[in-house]
Amino acid sequence: MSAPPISRFPVPTLEQLPTDIRERIAVVQQKSGFVPNVFLAMAYRPDEFRAFFAYHDALMEKPGGLSKAQREMIVVATSAANQCQYCVIAHGAILRIRAKNPLIADQVAINYRKADLDDRDKAMLDFAVKVAMTPWLIGDADYGALSHHGFSSDEQWDIAAIAALFALSNRMANATDTRPNSEFYGMGREQR
Repeated sequence: MSAPPISRFPVPTLEQLPTDIRERIAVVQQKSGFVPNVFLAMAYRPDEFRAFFAYHDALMEKPGGLSKAQREMIVVATSAANQCQYCVIAHGAILRIRAKNPLIADQVAINYRKADLDDRDKAMLDFAVKVAMTPWLIGDADYGALSHHGFSSDEQWDIAAIAALFALSNRMANATDTRPNSEFYGMGREQR
């Protein structure tokens, strides 16, 4: 049986890509040992690739504020709410690595409210999921809950922005039927 295509849309070869995108993908491949399918799927539209990953990096790679594990928790919880297989699998792998916890991604993806998280992280995810699913209902009480748990204004912005960016990502991954790489499934799990 042959593997299903990684996207519903044409996937360019690395040689067909503009130099800057090819270089970006090479860095990711060197670091992870493979090319995540989302990079190839998004490369179908180079200008949108650049814009998406510029915003991604601005939110997910910046120093300070939320931890990198918290940022990934937001992605996993909101992607699960949006039923995005690619993002749950891929970012679940990253969450396991960044949290140094082989169980956390599965717990957050299934039901973050019952996951082994403190009340602060659960409040963060409550807000993130609301941004992803029912943003028109957000009000002062939601921001008050975040403030009560010690989230700064910048952190509150980041929670909302990450949830919003990945709502877009989830919808595009679902619409393009982007498939997760098999390598993601074993990352950050205990070896037996």
